[in-house]
Amino acid sequence: MEASTILPTLKKKLAFLSGGKDRRSGLILTIPLCTEQTSMEELSTTLDYLLSIPSEKCKARGFTVIVDGRKSQWNVVKTVVLMLQNVIPAEVSLVCVVKPDEFWDKKVTHFCFWKEKDRLGFEVILVSANKLTRYIEPCQLTDEFGGSLVYDHMDWLNKRLVFEKFTKESTSLLDELAVINENEKGTQPDKDRPADCNFLPSFDPETVLQNGHELLSELQQRRFNGSEGGTGTAWSPMDDELLAQPQVMKLLDSLREQYTKYQEVCRQRSKRTQLEEIHTKVMQVVNWLEGPGTEQLRTQWGIGDSIRASQALQQKHEEIESQHSEWFAVYVELNQQIAALLNAGDEEDLVELKALQQQLSDVCYRQASQLEFRQNVLQSAHDFHGTAQDLSQQLDGLLGMLCADVAPADGAAIQQTLKHLEEKLKCVEGTLQGLREKGQVLLEQISTQTSWSYGKDLTIENKENIDHIQSVMEDMQLRKQRCEDMVDVRRLKMLQMVQLFKCEEDAVQAVEWLGELLDALLKTHVRLGDDAQETKILLEKHKKFVDVAQSTYDYGRQLLQATVVLCQSLRCATRSSGDTLPRLNRVWKQFSVTSEERVQRLEMASAFHTAAEKVLKENQEQGEVGVDFEAYQEVEAVGRSLLDRLTVPVVFPDGSEQYFGSPSDMASSAKHIRDKMKLVEVKRMQQEVAEQPEEVELETGSQDS
Repeated sequence: MEASTILPTLKKKLAFLSGGKDRRSGLILTIPLCTEQTSMEELSTTLDYLLSIPSEKCKARGFTVIVDGRKSQWNVVKTVVLMLQNVIPAEVSLVCVVKPDEFWDKKVTHFCFWKEKDRLGFEVILVSANKLTRYIEPCQLTDEFGGSLVYDHMDWLNKRLVFEKFTKESTSLLDELAVINENEKGTQPDKDRPADCNFLPSFDPETVLQNGHELLSELQQRRFNGSEGGTGTAWSPMDDELLAQPQVMKLLDSLREQYTKYQEVCRQRSKRTQLEEIHTKVMQVVNWLEGPGTEQLRTQWGIGDSIRASQALQQKHEEIESQHSEWFAVYVELNQQIAALLNAGDEEDLVELKALQQQLSDVCYRQASQLEFRQNVLQSAHDFHGTAQDLSQQLDGLLGMLCADVAPADGAAIQQTLKHLEEKLKCVEGTLQGLREKGQVLLEQISTQTSWSYGKDLTIENKENIDHIQSVMEDMQLRKQRCEDMVDVRRLKMLQMVQLFKCEEDAVQAVEWLGELLDALLKTHVRLGDDAQETKILLEKHKKFVDVAQSTYDYGRQLLQATVVLCQSLRCATRSSGDTLPRLNRVWKQFSVTSEERVQRLEMASAFHTAAEKVLKENQEQGEVGVDFEAYQEVEAVGRSLLDRLTVPVVFPDGSEQYFGSPSDMASSAKHIRDKMKLVEVKRMQQEVAEQPEEVELETGSQDS
């Protein structure tokens, strides 16, 4: 009975051999009853299949049957126990019925089994699941009974299916291979007899062997890894697995032996066929290469006079190479086949194979060398003509730049144009050098071309090719020399234009600097000093400031004069006199007016501070004598004039006006002047008060007299 024929029944797990053993080393057969009605016919079939697996020696030790009735009725359990008498009466030594905690009438059930004990032929005990370990070790019980033994029913079933399939296929394959090998040995074919490739085995030997090795690996892996449960108790593999391993190993050994013989038979047949095919193909390759292939190369020796012509020759050569590559592919395949046969080491074929291999290699290498040499010549010609075309285009572009008028917008544009011109000339020089090098390489290749001519005279063709190469290089050299001369002239002109633009830019910069000095003079040069000494220092700083502005103005005038000279040299209209020069003069006049106003204010401030300090100083020194009132009047007059001057704006020659600093700056300066005037006024009033008693005394004395 095979598992595949009763697979649906086995999948129901009506009974199973978990691999556990009782204390007598007898196998444990488990019958897990469920709440659903159990088919006794299917259970009987399952038990028949399971009992066919163990060996007779294993059966002699007896079975311990565990009937799990916790989810079933008592009548079903009783029927199963009675059925065991008919299925395996001699093999059963003990039946353990696992009962539920609160179910069945203990007295009735015990009495029934006791009454049937002699007739059954084996002992039946009724036990709870937690007390089952009294009769069986926990490590031999599965987890549903509180044990630690691992059992996967589907895994076991799959292994049984694989084992039975392998046994069936390997046995059939062994018979077929034995027949094939015996026939080949009994009727040794003649050397010229074609091999019979139609007689093949029904199964693929490689697949069957692979399946057998995988099955054996799984069985051995379970055997060696079975104690990974962590209980520390020694684990014993299932009896069917112990029986399956040697069977699989024996079948594998027999299958490998027959398959090795079969492979040798096939190899001998294949070698005889290969020898005939190789000889035919070798002669085909040799005849074509020495015939049409050689004739194709004899007609191709030109290099062309342009890149288009060289491309056409390359395309023609690629077609020739394409035809040769098909035969070279056949050569590679034949060479590999010959090498494989030579490695086999058959003495009778070595001489013939080596001769074929040598002949084929000589012809193919010679033809490949000729193709490679021709390809190198054509590639060098293509590179030479391509470089010549690039150089011609570069010279045309350079000549176009030199013939065009130069009208750049500024000095940076001129510098960029000059840089671009220099780069183009440098690129032309590099390309010309590359053309010379490639031309020399091509000339050397052409000089060695005669060795591949097969006796054909190539003197005329080579002379034409050499003359063409030298003519191209000389023509390019002359064109490049003419362009260099024109570049020298253009370079000089562009450098003068760069200088012209530089002068104009610097002149505009001078105008901007002068404008910045004017702006600084109006906005920041607003202090008049707190005393005469500070005002004097401000006057000296202002003179230096004016000297800087004067230098800037003179520098701008010189630059504008230089632009006039350069424009005359370049024969172009003066560019700066209509814009920059009037701007320079206008800013300078504004600066001059502002500077004069600044000087006048500082001088008035100096006069005011000097007069005020003199009054204050004399007043302290003379004490009661006092100061002349004209000095007070002078301080007040100068101070008021200075205050009035601060409120007056600077009037430029074009009529526009501009104030010094901000209103707060002017207010601060005016406040300081007023404070000093008040101080002088206080001194004057104190002096008047001091002089009045003296006048009274004088008047009184005159009256008394």
